[in-house]
Amino acid sequence: MAYIAMIYPHHCYFFILSSAMPVFWLSKDHIAFPHPELANEDGILAIGGDLSAERLLHAYQIGLFPWFNPDDPILWWSPNPRFVLFPEELKVAKSMRPYFNQKKFTCSVDTQFEAVMRACQSQYRPGQGGGTWISEEMIEAYCHLHDLGYAHSCEVWQEGKLVGGLYGLGIGKVFFGESMFAQVSNASKFGFITLVRQLQEWGYWLIDCQQETRHLESLGARNIPRPQFLDFMEKNREEFTERGKWTERM
Repeated sequence: MAYIAMIYPHHCYFFILSSAMPVFWLSKDHIAFPHPELANEDGILAIGGDLSAERLLHAYQIGLFPWFNPDDPILWWSPNPRFVLFPEELKVAKSMRPYFNQKKFTCSVDTQFEAVMRACQSQYRPGQGGGTWISEEMIEAYCHLHDLGYAHSCEVWQEGKLVGGLYGLGIGKVFFGESMFAQVSNASKFGFITLVRQLQEWGYWLIDCQQETRHLESLGARNIPRPQFLDFMEKNREEFTERGKWTERM
């Protein structure tokens, strides 16, 4: 594919001629991103950089997230529209109520972060050919964010066995969801509903679901325009982030 390359002090970006927007090449030496509105039509803003804690936190704070295949360069995304859930719009189907009323599962938070990530890594997802984007590099990076008190997990248990869960980042008043898994029916839904209810109690405004799925749509998530999402990100940068394990808050 033809492109024109232009070199700048902090990054190299190139224009893919079939796209209306450039894709920026990031340097590992500078923690900087172009404006998220400059993402191309597919939602890709930039390539390269690294998964250092500083870069990841900066990325999430301005509305970006990494998503790439193992052994490929890091891709940084800013999709338009953005799939989100407002906690007050959470939908709990009647079929889920017995799970809560009968306490078919129990939940914990921040007790098995790496185990949740590895279960998400091995989760079979139709259409992905059995592959996963959760590489060892990502596990190491997000476990470091967990140690720093930014990344959190919700674990779902049944008879003492970890059967579901999810993980993401809590920054300001936004939870940035990354992935979830279920080894028995409705376990991930149970964990998601439980976490959203807790986040609402803590005054969270938004759960970022990144890209549309039928699973999350059934729970009340919906698309919003990227400019609206970025407005939330700008306001969120003024909010205090309470770091540490959420086990101590619940």
